[in-house]
Amino acid sequence: MVYTLSYQMYKYENGLGAAEQRAADVRAGEAAAALRDLRLCLGRGFRLGRRGRPAREAADTVTASAARVLSGVR
Repeated sequence: MVYTLSYQMYKYENGLGAAEQRAADVRAGEAAAALRDLRLCLGRGFRLGRRGRPAREAADTVTASAARVLSGVR
């Protein structure tokens, strides 16, 4: 909803009524829940990308690549 500037000033100076405050609280709660759900969904997606392979395989890969580098130094 779009309110005129004079109405916005009036509301700023006089505050919200009880019903308006409850409606604002409901909207804020819904927005917070939506943001929490979005953060959880995005977090799961990013977490899967970082764990491409188990830690033991990753350590073996690092050891093998280090051995190749050291053998090439001779």
